[in-house]
Amino acid sequence: MNSIIENFTGMNAMSDQVIATDLLISAKSGVRNYAMAVTEAGTPEIKHTLTRHLEEALDMHEKISNYMVSKGWYHAYNTKEQIQLNLQNISTAMKLPTL
Repeated sequence: MNSIIENFTGMNAMSDQVIATDLLISAKSGVRNYAMAVTEAGTPEIKHTLTRHLEEALDMHEKISNYMVSKGWYHAYNTKEQIQLNLQNISTAMKLPTL
């Protein structure tokens, strides 16, 4: 999106939030996939490697989550606040012009 339009519409922060949310969803998927792969590993060496990757994926997930919490974009420990934020984001998205 053009930076002038982003600043005018207030979507510059929203873009950062959308990117961070997408990254968090991808990190969660990675954690889930590595956890499943560890249980299916054929050799101890592969299991060790996958476990190391799982630990790194968990660390990345934590960093992304903490970043989003610090920005007020993610309320992992307060479902009501997260639902309100989700509804607000839906409302904002619905107001975006379509191409």
